[in-house]
Amino acid sequence: MRLTAAVTEEDGWYVARCLEVEVTSQGETFDEALANLAEALELFFEDSPDVAVSAPPVIAPIDIAV
Repeated sequence: MRLTAAVTEEDGWYVARCLEVEVTSQGETFDEALANLAEALELFFEDSPDVAVSAPPVIAPIDIAV
């Protein structure tokens, strides 16, 4: 199964969040955060195999005046 992750850096940690299901993990590096998220997702789907996977959100830039 292919899913989408958004990764941000917060307080020295990388936080990886799946955009199709509500699963999040973290790591000290970008790659570790993704690996931890993959493991968390595998465990999530083992426990909840019938969960519906939603389409990832559309991400679009927005211009604002400040």
